[in-house]
Amino acid sequence: MELPDTVTTVIETLRESAGIERVYGEPIEHEGRTVVPVARIAYGFGGGFGEGSNGDGEENEDIPVGSGSGGGGGGGVAVAPIGALEITDDHTRFVRVNDRKRLLGGGLIGLVIGWLLRDMRN
Repeated sequence: MELPDTVTTVIETLRESAGIERVYGEPIEHEGRTVVPVARIAYGFGGGFGEGSNGDGEENEDIPVGSGSGGGGGGGVAVAPIGALEITDDHTRFVRVNDRKRLLGGGLIGLVIGWLLRDMRN
């Protein structure tokens, strides 16, 4: 089964845009330092196609015998900053971006566990 031209075009576009230059942004130079932003990028693509009939030989009001076909697809991109490379004459280091959602989630889990343990002691 051959893919339609539009699906092939979308796959090729995603493949071309998934290069290393998308993960590392343009370097920024300031006061003897070069800062390179770093991001996590995830691409996803899926699709399905079908053809045929209901196959039982009986008429169905929704699917007449001898008919059928279909297709569908979708894709997406997710981008999240994770930090930056800081480059100087003396050293290179990775500076992680603080993830407030993760910190808040951990704090809430700690509160719930503390509350449950307190109730168990009483």
